[in-house]
Amino acid sequence: MNDLANLRIGFAVTGSFCTFEKAFEQAEILRKSGAELIPIMSFNAASIESRFGTAEDNLKRLENICGRKVITSIEAAEPIGPKKMTDIMVVCPCTGNTCAKLAMSITDSPVTMAVKSHIRNKKPVVIALASNDSLAGSMKNIGNLMNMKNYYFVPFYQDDCRKKPTSAICDFRELPETIANAVNGVQLQPLIGCSL
Repeated sequence: MNDLANLRIGFAVTGSFCTFEKAFEQAEILRKSGAELIPIMSFNAASIESRFGTAEDNLKRLENICGRKVITSIEAAEPIGPKKMTDIMVVCPCTGNTCAKLAMSITDSPVTMAVKSHIRNKKPVVIALASNDSLAGSMKNIGNLMNMKNYYFVPFYQDDCRKKPTSAICDFRELPETIANAVNGVQLQPLIGCSL
């Protein structure tokens, strides 16, 4: 893995609540590697209470990891591009809903605004997919993003092909290497793997 020290990473979190723990673990790894993280949360990620934690606890944990306040509004996310605040944007986890919005250039949340603002500078965006309908309704949007310039995916796999045959999730452990490759314009391979 390439050195990620001093890399300015927008770390955007969307509402796949069951994967927050894995996402936060990766944020900690990125920080320990010397990267600077700018945290962003979608409206849902920042406000919905779930069995995986309270909204307040999730916000505090991400702020503690990143050492700064989480961006939770569209207007606070907008300056990311004009001020050239990020070298790379990571959406981790990225829901099928957010994939659809990014594929259609819909800007209606802090995360979609952060990506739109960042990508205007022709810099990479890494998608850490986590969606129960990745291989169903969301697949066309995922395919569109794969064909769009500057989008890269953390390798993913079917997480439970018998009980959830359309579900796919990224291998969060591959996030640092995906970032290191994306900075150099390379998609980490293999992109699609077997169940872990």
